[in-house]
Amino acid sequence: MIIFPNLVHEYLKLSAARFPDKTALIVGEERLSYRELDDRSDSLAGLLANYGIGRHDRVIVFLDNSLESVISLYGILKAGGIFVILNGTIKSKKLAYILKDSAASAIITHTIKGEVIREAIGYSGVKPLIIWVGNPISIPPNLPSRSLPWNVVLESRQGASLNDSRGNGSIDQDLAALIYTSGSTGESKGVMCSHHNILAAARSIISYIENRDDDIIVDVLPLSFDYGLYQVIMSVMFGGTVLFESFLFPVKVLQSIEREKVTGFPLVPTMAAFLLKIQNLEKYNITSLRYMTNTGAALPVDHIRRLRILFPKVKIFSMFGLTECKRVSYLPPEELDRRPASVGKAIPNCEVFLIDEQGREVAPSEVGELVIRGSNVMRGYWNAPELTSRTFRQGQFPGERLLYSGDYFRKDEDGFLYFLGRKDDMIKTKGERVSPKEVENTLSEMKGVIEVAVIGVPDDILGQAIKVFLACCPDAGVTVRNVMKFSADRMESFMIPKYVEFLDELPKTSNGKVDKSALKNRDPIKHI
Repeated sequence: MIIFPNLVHEYLKLSAARFPDKTALIVGEERLSYRELDDRSDSLAGLLANYGIGRHDRVIVFLDNSLESVISLYGILKAGGIFVILNGTIKSKKLAYILKDSAASAIITHTIKGEVIREAIGYSGVKPLIIWVGNPISIPPNLPSRSLPWNVVLESRQGASLNDSRGNGSIDQDLAALIYTSGSTGESKGVMCSHHNILAAARSIISYIENRDDDIIVDVLPLSFDYGLYQVIMSVMFGGTVLFESFLFPVKVLQSIEREKVTGFPLVPTMAAFLLKIQNLEKYNITSLRYMTNTGAALPVDHIRRLRILFPKVKIFSMFGLTECKRVSYLPPEELDRRPASVGKAIPNCEVFLIDEQGREVAPSEVGELVIRGSNVMRGYWNAPELTSRTFRQGQFPGERLLYSGDYFRKDEDGFLYFLGRKDDMIKTKGERVSPKEVENTLSEMKGVIEVAVIGVPDDILGQAIKVFLACCPDAGVTVRNVMKFSADRMESFMIPKYVEFLDELPKTSNGKVDKSALKNRDPIKHI
C-alpha cells in the first residue's frame, strides 16, 4: 500500500519503519535511532494523554537543542497537541507572556531553568504540568504546578496504543505548532502553523535542495527559529540524520563536519562572516559537503564570492523566507555567479508578486511589497485577529489567503527577486528612498570589514540620516575617513552615510541575525 502522510509526525512512523536502526539524531556523544525516536515520542504521547493533554492543547518545549527537544515535539504531535518551541535563553517575563498567551497545558524544560519557570508561573498565573529534564534534585520546591521527571516519560509504555497516528483524530488542517516571533509592538506574536502548511513548505524545500536519505545535516540554529526546526522536520521526512552543534565554537563545527561526513550546512549571514574569518580553513577536510543554504537575511555579495572560492564544489542556495510562510524564494546555484545579489524566484508550489501602495503589480526594476500565495502561507497570528487581518488578506478566490510580507523587493526582467528591506527599515533621506541592504552590500566589499549594518536615524535637515555600524578585523586599519571615501567612490551621494560607528561585534538576536533594534537604541556618533 502506498502511504501519503498528511501529518508531520506520520513521517516519523514511516522513516522508523524504513530505517529503524539508522541514526536520526546526533548530540555530542549521544545518538538516537529512528526506532528509538519513534518509541520514546510514543511514550511521551501516552503520558500526555494520561494527564488529559490531547488534541489542540498547547505544550511548551523550553529546552536547548537536544534529543529531548526532538522527542518532545514529535510526542506532542502524536498526542494531537500543538508544540511551542522556545529559545532556551529567554527570560521569565517573556516566558510568562507566552505561557499566558498560548494558555499552555504543559511545559517540558530542564531543571537548570527552574527559577525562570518559577518566576514565569508567578507572573502569568498559569499552572501547567511540568516535565523536568535533568537532575530532579534541582527542581524548585513548592511549585504551584504538577511536576514529573523526564525518566517517567522514558519508562512509560502507554504510547503503545498510539501506533495508529490518526488515533488522536488530527487532520492536516489542525495546528501543529505556534512559532513565536518578535512583534513591532514589543510583544511576541505566535505564528499558527498547520500540519498542511508545514508539510507543504518542507516538501517544496526538499524538492529543490534535492535532499536524499544519505544526507547528514549539521544544525547550529535553535529549534525555536523555524530555519533550525525545519532541518529536523525535513530530515525525518526523507530519512536523513541531523547533527546538533553550537556555532559558538565554529572550529568544533568544522571538525564535526569532517568527522561525521556532513553533507548539508544551513547558515545565516553572521555565521558566514565568522566562517570566512577562520584561519587555514583548508586544513579541515569538509569535502563531504554537498550544499550550503542561507536565509534570515541576504548574504552580502562579497561573502558569496569568497564562499564560492573556498567551496567551489559546494552548491550554495541563497534563499529568502518568513516565519509566516516558512520559505518564499531560492536562487538556483547555477545562477549564483550571474545574479549574486538575488534571492531567486518563488519556491515550487508557491507564487509571489510585487505590488505598489495602490495594490497594483509593479513592472520589472520597480520597487514593490512582496505578496505570497501558496499552501505554505500559515494560518495567521494566535490571539491577534486584527494583526492577522492586516497581514493575511483575502485572495482572489473564496477562502484563499495572501501574505503581505511588509518587505520591499524589486525584480529583474527575468523575474529574479532582489531584497531591499523591511517597510519600516527603508530610509528616507534627501527625498530619496534608500535600501539599507544596498549600502550594506557595498560596504561589505571593503577590505577588512567582517560585518556591516545600516539604519536610519532622525535628522532635522535630511529627514533621516544613514548610519553605518562596522565590525572589522583588528589589524585592518579601517577608519571613518576611508569608509567615507569608499562610499563616495561607489554610491550615489544620497546613499553616503552621515554617521559611522565601529563595534567589536554587531549585536545578534537569538536566531543569529543582526539585532537592528539594539543598534537603533545607541546614540548616534558623527563621522569626522
